This record gives sequence, C-alpha cells and structure tokens, in this order.
Amino acid sequence: MNTPRTASNELPQDKELVLRVVPMPADCNANGDIFGGWVMSQVDLGGSVLPLRHSRGRTVTVAVNEFIFKQPVRVGDILSFYAKLVRVGTTSMTVQVEVFAERLSKQGQFFKVTEATLTYVAIDDEGHPRTVPPLPV
Repeated sequence: MNTPRTASNELPQDKELVLRVVPMPADCNANGDIFGGWVMSQVDLGGSVLPLRHSRGRTVTVAVNEFIFKQPVRVGDILSFYAKLVRVGTTSMTVQVEVFAERLSKQGQFFKVTEATLTYVAIDDEGHPRTVPPLPV
C-alpha cells in the first residue's frame, strides 16, 4: 500500500452518510486485521441505500466496478460509509462509496480505508429490470 496514512478531520461533504458500524474480533482474518470480504459486504450494504431510495423499490448488485483497499481496518474502528449516486441509466444506478475509519486511539481523526464503485439494477417483483427516474438536475 503506497497510500500515505494521513488522518483528516474532514469527511466528504458531497456524499451522504449511509452506514456506520464497528467491526468485531469475529470479523478478523488470519493476520488480525478485518477480513476484506467483511468490508466488501458492508460496502455493498451501504452502497445499496441510495439506489433503493432513488428507485423506490428492490435493487440488486450487478457489478463491483472498482474496489480499493487503502489501509487495514482494525477491530474497534468506527467505520463511516459515505455514498453518492454518480450515474443513473434506464434501469441501472452507479454509486461511489468511501469508507473512513475513526481509530480508537485517535478520536476525531478519520482515515480513508476503502473506496469503491458499484452498479445496481432496479428490479420488479419477478426479478426483471425496471425503469428508474433520471437524476435530478
């Protein structure tokens, strides 16, 4: 990881807080860090909030377009997930998610630990794609 491990007191102003969670010891990998798959599942949960709201109904994840682990996540970190709907097609919606960790020892300082871009599709009760409204201008 070549990303500098700098803390900031700033959180994204252009994204919405969609999830906050604290990882526990059961979520650790063999190295003692939080398992990447656990982080990915939380990103998917948080990332789905805005498409669910925008489409006013069921959505499914169809693609993880990009997923970058910038820093390890530790047990007890307070993770804050910020999302923004960046593209809306006929049935699909693309969301950017940024994850920030507030370390127990450094309260009030935030480290970006993960960023991802995911695509969701709105579906009807039979699981078929359905049209979604355009993004407001």
